[in-house]
Amino acid sequence: MPPDERKTAFRILLAISFCHMLNDLNQSLITAVYPVLKDAFHLDFSHIGLITLTFQATASLLQPLVGTFTDRSPKPFSLAIGMGCTLLGLLLWSFAPTYTLLLLAAGMIGMGSAVFHPESARVARMASGGRHGLAQSIFQVGGNMGTAMGPLLAAFVVVPGGQHSTAWFSIAALTGIVVLSRVGVWYKAHLAERAKRPAAVREGNGLPPGKIALSMAILVALVFSKYFYIASISSYYTFYLIGKFHVGVRDAQLYLFLFLGAASVGTFFGGPLGDRIGRRYVIWGSILGVLPFTLLLPHVGLGMTAVLTVLIGLVLSSAFSSILVYAQELLPGRIGMVSGLFFGLAFGMGGIGAAVLGRLADATSVVFVYDVCAFLPAIGLLTMFLPKLDNRT
Repeated sequence: MPPDERKTAFRILLAISFCHMLNDLNQSLITAVYPVLKDAFHLDFSHIGLITLTFQATASLLQPLVGTFTDRSPKPFSLAIGMGCTLLGLLLWSFAPTYTLLLLAAGMIGMGSAVFHPESARVARMASGGRHGLAQSIFQVGGNMGTAMGPLLAAFVVVPGGQHSTAWFSIAALTGIVVLSRVGVWYKAHLAERAKRPAAVREGNGLPPGKIALSMAILVALVFSKYFYIASISSYYTFYLIGKFHVGVRDAQLYLFLFLGAASVGTFFGGPLGDRIGRRYVIWGSILGVLPFTLLLPHVGLGMTAVLTVLIGLVLSSAFSSILVYAQELLPGRIGMVSGLFFGLAFGMGGIGAAVLGRLADATSVVFVYDVCAFLPAIGLLTMFLPKLDNRT
């Protein structure tokens, strides 16, 4: 049966969300096993930041290129190929005997992300039936769930079993390859059905190029704020808890899971809320609204730290679906490039943030890192300069 663009294809959305979960689960193992690798390879925080930078910068640089290429020449089965690259990188990560090979493995996993994210975001929009925020949230919540599960599985599998135990997670990548091959069949049928119809006349958004450029620059600044702060949590939160509150590695991983699980919930509700009340309002409330919590975080005890990080995860994570759909509507017809750019920015900002904050932690302390990062959400004030595109923005 040919795809119907008027209906939301929940089967496809759930399939790519599931594969996003598998993909990001494997990727999250990179940061989740840092405490294990730090001891095994005698690493300092700068070495750890460089691993994150290698992974995320690889994905950051390649994703816009992949998205631009597939805008011109869609590749339905590239999703499965990207997952295959992640599989190879994960196996190398599991058995790498040297720090150099760890960096190579991180780069291969980054390449897998570079292929997976822009094309799967395109599939989400194809399957949305016009409910673009909902579709992006369903897609992205899978990734957040995978990221949240990484520390939990690391606590009970990788920490006891060591680096080599991450090889078990190659089963997840193999499962993803199978499911994405089936999604590729739907994608190919969708393209064939679209090719039979007369080309639709694409309407612009009525904004002059200068206004579009300014709006894109604001969105980039907002992504910087969001993902620089998230890098402080994903890469160094466990060390913060261990150093300040003297918790064990496993308990620190469980606290990180609470933050990442809350981020999954926030991601799910952010897109549909943007469809209903307007994307600018969601962006405004998400980025700037988290500021009181980030300012308070470095000054409270362990219990309140857990509560505040859950609130931060819920609020801060709700923005990205709205940011991505808003950017897609700024540049209609360039879905792959825009998706690749913003997923790439997310990875790149996270990687740069991890490296910069690692140096800062080495020079000062992990606690000081959170004192500095607490002010990043104030960048959300820039949202007031975003133009209104339609009744949902």
